[in-house]
Amino acid sequence: MAVAQTPEPQALSTRYMAWYRFTRNPAAVVGAFMVVSVVLTAIFAPLIAPFPDHVGAVVDFRSRHMAPDWVHLLGTDKVGRDILTRVIFGFRVSLLLVIGVLGVAVPVGAALGMLAGYFSGLTERLITGFTNVMLAIPPLVMALAIGNVLEPNLVNAMFAITLLWWTWHARLVYRVSKSIAAEDFIEAARLAGASHWHVLTREILPNCISVISVKTTLDAAFVILFGATLSFLGLGVKPPTPDLGSMVADGRQFLPEMWWEVLAPGFAIFYATLGFNLLGDGLRDMFDVEA
Repeated sequence: MAVAQTPEPQALSTRYMAWYRFTRNPAAVVGAFMVVSVVLTAIFAPLIAPFPDHVGAVVDFRSRHMAPDWVHLLGTDKVGRDILTRVIFGFRVSLLLVIGVLGVAVPVGAALGMLAGYFSGLTERLITGFTNVMLAIPPLVMALAIGNVLEPNLVNAMFAITLLWWTWHARLVYRVSKSIAAEDFIEAARLAGASHWHVLTREILPNCISVISVKTTLDAAFVILFGATLSFLGLGVKPPTPDLGSMVADGRQFLPEMWWEVLAPGFAIFYATLGFNLLGDGLRDMFDVEA
């Protein structure tokens, strides 16, 4: 009969101290609350949105440009759609963009970074050289070029952002894994007969998780801003799908009279990005890392 192993006291103490540092950081707690609220809003959007049908191609010219009131808490847009509803569903589009971009960029960048840091010689030179070349390309310029060639939609927006986003994770993980690869316990694992796969996944990767977690959380805010920028320029999500960046672009032509059409989605972008930034800073303090 197998006996369940209990965590070592040292591991429990380390985790407790990390959690203690996080909970004693007011900004981190606020950031976590903001991120959780955005995620829950996106998940339950169909249930909490006051006018779910306004997500699609709905036109009600009798209600266009209505100021905020008790029926439309954030007012209506140029075709009479409820702005609060579209902001709520706009969070869903932004989070899908974050998941799509970072879900590809983080594993690819981390894997290349670990390979470059662990193996020396030709492998390191090829990976770091290619990464440096891609880093020299301005991300917004590349995204705009791809957006002009491909049809504007969520998938192509993800592709345009992901094409260069992995480079930042590759460079960060390379620097960390290069330092870890020089440690004595890595040499001990090699002498004990551990395979390269074992060393990479069991020795180096666990020591990179904290840095990757912090970087990923902070990058989520930048991906939201980047995606909103593409949509603002007309190269992101295709209408009538609600997107925060395109909502700002549509509302700016009616400033300053219809200020709510820009303020509501603009504040939503600010709220989401601030939440991820505060959470990322809290995780950085909790893990005591630099990212």
